[in-house]
Amino acid sequence: MPEPTIEVTGIVLAGGQGSRMGGVDKGLQPFRGKPMVAHGIERLAPQVDELLINANRNPEAYGQFGHPVIADEIEGFAGPLAGFERGLAHASGRLVATVPCDSPFLPMDLVSRLRAALEAAHADLAVAKTGTQAHPVFSLMRRSVHGSLRDFLARGERKIDRWYGALAVVEVAFDDEPDAFLNINTREELAGFEPRGA
Repeated sequence: MPEPTIEVTGIVLAGGQGSRMGGVDKGLQPFRGKPMVAHGIERLAPQVDELLINANRNPEAYGQFGHPVIADEIEGFAGPLAGFERGLAHASGRLVATVPCDSPFLPMDLVSRLRAALEAAHADLAVAKTGTQAHPVFSLMRRSVHGSLRDFLARGERKIDRWYGALAVVEVAFDDEPDAFLNINTREELAGFEPRGA
């Protein structure tokens, strides 16, 4: 049997500093009975052909989810673009989907909708949007943008919007699923999203 073709690689971004949660590793914080990152993995994995976890701490803990764990090449918690870059470097798919570890309700149709828009627009990158708010870490990009991102980071740039500005980007409306992009940044939010009486 030939190996199945890998079209889409998914990256769960868990490499942040968790500064608004007191510096803890946010993806590993318990939420509704399991680590927060587990919710994102469970929702993204069925939408992609392979899944990678970008984490800069606790690789053994993240490795227990059964997917390869990759750390940023750039030291010092350089932000999501550093995670994008490592994901693009390791991806087998020609398309790479990214999601953050702190959005446990992410859409189950995220990749299919981003991909349809990306292909229709012949764009480099598709990004989710609700109302007037773009969600730049919920994206689908062609692996061919890797070189431009490496160059951008090598210049010391870190702002995601500035990198997007050099690409052909299509924004994809998810106004029917606005709550799917809620992210949990603080301990108060973490407690607030737990079911009542939990």
